Amino acid sequence: MDTNNLDKIIERSLQIREKYHQLEIQQNGKEWTLEQDALAYLTDAGLVGRNVMSHEKTWTKSNSREELEHKLGENIWWLTVLADRTGIDIKEALDHFLTKTEKLF
Repeated sequence: MDTNNLDKIIERSLQIREKYHQLEIQQNGKEWTLEQDALAYLTDAGLVGRNVMSHEKTWTKSNSREELEHKLGENIWWLTVLADRTGIDIKEALDHFLTKTEKLF
């Protein structure tokens, strides 16, 4: 696994999340909680489903490929943020998952 690229993605993800925290403080007087982050992720995960339906022409919406691409990236971003906020190394979690799943086959 090329961890250099993943390290850069993680770093960029956390920098963006920090900027959102600053915006949240400016708008609401405090940062979102871990639970709010998780709920935002779940909302975006649901939107991946809608965008896949649109891609498959079972849900009418324009720009489905562009929106699907955006939401897929955003979901990876959210998972990176959630892992960081819970003290989980996302690289290790992914590696453990892949290794465990590969052994099933």
